[in-house]
Amino acid sequence: MKKPIIVANWKLNGNKNFVQEFIKYCNLHLNKNFKKSTIIISPPIIYIKYIKKFLKNKKIYFSSQNVDYHDQGAFTGEISANMLSEIGVKYSILGHSERRKNHFESNKIIAKKFYSLKKNNLVPILCIGETNKEKKLNLTEKILKKQVDSIFLKCGKLAFHKTIVAYEPIWAIGSGKSASPYLINKILKMIKKYIIKNSSNNIKVYMQYGGSVSYKNFEEIIRLKYVDGVLIGSDSLNFKNFCKIINISDFINK
Repeated sequence: MKKPIIVANWKLNGNKNFVQEFIKYCNLHLNKNFKKSTIIISPPIIYIKYIKKFLKNKKIYFSSQNVDYHDQGAFTGEISANMLSEIGVKYSILGHSERRKNHFESNKIIAKKFYSLKKNNLVPILCIGETNKEKKLNLTEKILKKQVDSIFLKCGKLAFHKTIVAYEPIWAIGSGKSASPYLINKILKMIKKYIIKNSSNNIKVYMQYGGSVSYKNFEEIIRLKYVDGVLIGSDSLNFKNFCKIINISDFINK
């Protein structure tokens, strides 16, 4: 039985009161002994140490929403992979469509960030996805492979070993309408086979789906053959729904 990887991406949301309520609710309602899922929370970076201190369940891991590819230097406002490691962060989300669009992050820049994370023994959560226009033009496979190829070019044939790849179709993010189970499985199968084919030795790569994932469709998605986990946006900000997702995962994987 698979051990689902559940990532909560808070994006630019939350304040001290929200964090306190989140911790309180999780401490009361979250199964404190879950062993069937890997839970990763990605809040704004300033709240990570606070959550780590007061959250009773110490089996929860933490991720950043971004990282700089420099180790140090005159790069105002940036945070390095080494700094993340020092505060107990194990994962980092890369290539999210919002950063590609709003911060003009190219495949080349994302590959540099990926390389820095691997060099510092952090786990990249690489987001890949296509726009609605690209989907309609039947360019999905070409776009996704290009995003993956940039990582191979910078980091080599073992780049994706022990890495998470999250397929997040841009047209589904925030829409309230997830991609169909058939499409999710088809795309993840294609990408996983492509990565393994272009890798050396036997690598272990984990495939996720993100894009309007909720407690209502989680079980159907997580049962798909090629889905190892989910990347959750808005439903991770709802205490009840987030805990429902985790407890559903734990229940179906008994």
